[in-house]
Amino acid sequence: MSVFSSESHEFSVSASDVTVSLDEGTLLYRIAAPGRTWEQSPCQGPVILLRDGASLSFRDAASIRHQLYESGAGTGILSSYADFSLSGKKLPFSFETYVWIEYATGCVRFELIPGQEGLDFSSLRWPAPFVFDTPGNSAVSVMPVLQGLLIPNLWENPVSSLPFDGQMCSAGAYMPWFGQIDGRKGYIAICEQPWDAGYYIDHPAGGPHTHVGMYFLPSLGQLSYRRIVRFSFLENCDYNDLCKVYRCYAKETGLLTTLAEKSARNPLVDKLIGSAIVHKGIKTHVSPDSLFYDRENPERNDFLIPFEVRTREIRHYHEKGIPKLYLHLDGWGDPGYDNKHPDYLPACEAAGGWEAMKELSDTIRECGYMFGLHDQYRDYYMDAPSFDREFACQAPDGSIFDMARWAGGRQSYLCASQAPYYVKRNFEEVLNHGIHLEASYLDVFTCNEGDECANPHHRMTRRECFEYRSACFTFLWSKGILPSSEECGDWSMRQLVFCHYGPYDFMLEKPGAPRRGIPVPLFNLVYHDCMILPWPMDRLPDTEDYMLYALLNGGAAYLDKDGAYPGCDGAFDTARESQLEEEIARWRQVAVLQERVAKCEMLRHEFLDGNLNRQRTLFSDGTTVTVDLAAGTYEIFDLNKHNLA
Repeated sequence: MSVFSSESHEFSVSASDVTVSLDEGTLLYRIAAPGRTWEQSPCQGPVILLRDGASLSFRDAASIRHQLYESGAGTGILSSYADFSLSGKKLPFSFETYVWIEYATGCVRFELIPGQEGLDFSSLRWPAPFVFDTPGNSAVSVMPVLQGLLIPNLWENPVSSLPFDGQMCSAGAYMPWFGQIDGRKGYIAICEQPWDAGYYIDHPAGGPHTHVGMYFLPSLGQLSYRRIVRFSFLENCDYNDLCKVYRCYAKETGLLTTLAEKSARNPLVDKLIGSAIVHKGIKTHVSPDSLFYDRENPERNDFLIPFEVRTREIRHYHEKGIPKLYLHLDGWGDPGYDNKHPDYLPACEAAGGWEAMKELSDTIRECGYMFGLHDQYRDYYMDAPSFDREFACQAPDGSIFDMARWAGGRQSYLCASQAPYYVKRNFEEVLNHGIHLEASYLDVFTCNEGDECANPHHRMTRRECFEYRSACFTFLWSKGILPSSEECGDWSMRQLVFCHYGPYDFMLEKPGAPRRGIPVPLFNLVYHDCMILPWPMDRLPDTEDYMLYALLNGGAAYLDKDGAYPGCDGAFDTARESQLEEEIARWRQVAVLQERVAKCEMLRHEFLDGNLNRQRTLFSDGTTVTVDLAAGTYEIFDLNKHNLA
């Protein structure tokens, strides 16, 4: 049953206890849902941002029409926008929006439908943010930044910048959704085509408001295809409930693929669960044009650890009684860490070459441990022997990306259409030398946003970029190798088994830096039982013990983690425990819990008595983990309230 009305300045439709109204003058929507009415903010109306810095409001269209549009699935308001002009010049651009209520679910879908193309725009901001200015901390924005954040309306620190500008499918949004909750009334906005989308936020210091809105990027210069954001409105919820709404969506779309399913495909998943994670390197060479080059101490730009040293370390770990271990090896190729990719072969000759690397591999296998290699198929170094600008990601004007941040110096980005070929070439060579790999790591694929390429010989959209990255993971599966990458973007959940980390965003900042919000495990509330997520074990002086977060999240633990770049990506000068015996003891505490709950859904996370330091998680087998971050303590109980700690 639907009702449609058109007043003098307002169009309105109703269905499933939801009413959607459009103000013809402002082009803003009001949604009356059970328990609360949500109105879009007049301060943040729909706008198109052009590449030359100009902008167009939706109201700048000379032709705007609205009409009822109804189907057997739902009812809504179809609007058309055409005849834009700027400085007296007519612009070749038109589009439609369809905002409708789905009968079956009561969800409100905001659809952006392309019409005439030809506008050189950088982003299109729509739907506009809702007014969210309740002056209290019971009003919170739920943000998918890395592991997850809550931003209360009165949060003391300003929030406007986000990693990767809030682009979906990057560290700025492990999952393509956000939400807001006022008391117990809330919504979740899910972007159904996240490849060319992102979100933005405006939270001033101390509030009292927080505005969160969507934006869409052009795909190879065009709007190109229909973009959809699905809003679900909840009358009684908290952030846990929003996560469970998205978990249901992930099941519906086939993204949610559990570790139980993955272990049925390859039993090595069970071998990895509970393993001590060791992250070590072989060769470092920092190019003089790298941002990390140390000009005052040039001797620090190169160092080498022979393979045989790592072999002795593996034997030592085994002598210490560690039953399960995974070695992630950086800098194993002859060029050194982050150098000359994708031409990383052969094994570092100065460290002993293929023979010494095979001895390391054989030793790991004899000890019953697992071995994986760091590799990189996005950063495309200009001094690589096979570098050819023809295969770099190309902008529409023919230019290619050029920077010199990482150790290898000047680089572009390899078009992901080429990445599967290089993955196959390199891994076949490694395997042909008798290197026994049970897992491996393809850097940055799940951290960085998707790339585009305008080269007509291998044109690539961002969506295709993610498909090519997935093809690289699929190749590893075909060789019996468990794939991992840098972080835990949910677009990769069908294939990714583990990652380098999926931290709270404060863990990548210097200790004591202002925080964007309150860290919460949003990603794990959706995907805990789908991937193995290692946690740092640093004990920071006078602040926090990161082991407590590993326990709270039922995750894996690093036994030893050398940072590739000091002061970057969470590698800061901290007071880590130096004694191996104590490190092993701490790892064991985490590993015992991980082996118990790795394949369990995280059902709930909560703060006890409103105290941010006292937190509890509940897993689907009945296990509860309670931590006190201030006291540095934890408790673990099973379903029958037996203390497991």
